[in-house]
Amino acid sequence: MMARKVSYYQGVRKAPYDLVKEFLVALAVVTILVVLFAAVLSSPDEPALTLRSVAHDTPLIYVQSALDSLDGNSPIAGYGPPYNNGTGSVQSVGPISLQKWFGVRIPVDTARDFVLRPLAEGSATSPPVGAALRRFNAASGSQQTSWTDAYNKALGEATAKGTSISVVSCRCGPVPAMVTALLLLGQSGAMDGLLVTNNHFYQTDFTRPLLFMQNTAIQNKAQHFNLLGSQWGVMNETGNYPGQAWLWLYTMLYQIPPYTTAWAANTDALAIFTVTILTLILMFLPWIPGLNRLPRYLGVYRLIWKDYYREQKRGTTASRPAASDQPRPGVEA
Repeated sequence: MMARKVSYYQGVRKAPYDLVKEFLVALAVVTILVVLFAAVLSSPDEPALTLRSVAHDTPLIYVQSALDSLDGNSPIAGYGPPYNNGTGSVQSVGPISLQKWFGVRIPVDTARDFVLRPLAEGSATSPPVGAALRRFNAASGSQQTSWTDAYNKALGEATAKGTSISVVSCRCGPVPAMVTALLLLGQSGAMDGLLVTNNHFYQTDFTRPLLFMQNTAIQNKAQHFNLLGSQWGVMNETGNYPGQAWLWLYTMLYQIPPYTTAWAANTDALAIFTVTILTLILMFLPWIPGLNRLPRYLGVYRLIWKDYYREQKRGTTASRPAASDQPRPGVEA
């Protein structure tokens, strides 16, 4: 075996090579580059946005979001599938509406899920909150609307001082007591747990907390980091989770016509449709006539394997007989 190996490599020029040294040098270089880029180009390690942080840092925004959920003025209340049967945000591509096809898969009643149910679960240790909640539930729909409208007007003149808010007196029935209790639940961190409670073993569905905050809190956070829908960009990291850098193409569509002009009402659906078509083209590129010849036409592979083609050309030239060595026509060799 050794003799065959020696014979195989006979005449091949060799050079000493230290594999361990090569590995250590590569490791050192990569480590230095990682540390350097992490120091210069690192993304902010922002803590995750929670209901507790919103209620603690911006109590007025938290209370307004809760009131909008209670009186049905939250955008989610009339959003449409997959949350409810509203039509406020139903989009389509021509006659095709995936939202309507899939229907309501994550039923959300903003008043019940974001206000009444958390208060009911939290009122076990607070009789006054339980009494206010029973009074509200026992009132007619028109009476409830009258109370929430009055509190909404008073909230427009409210002021915040630290983690507390001061609201002018109004004929709001039990609503002030309910909202105050909900604010305390938020600031204690209990609301974060109450809104992720479901029938599954693992409580990992954060849909409802995100929907509760989406009206103002999330928009303010996105604006702070220049991540609004009108801006092109994706944060590389939020909290302890890596960002979706591959979304650059998807978000780019929100910045160009006709997605921002004629198609603005259905931008989400059209962006998904566009990215889906582009993905399918990429997946089936080897079988699409014409497009599957692009690599050969562009010749990029020759740049990648230029050394190979240079050696092939050199070998072909060397093996071709010289003109003086070739027999002349009509003359026997």
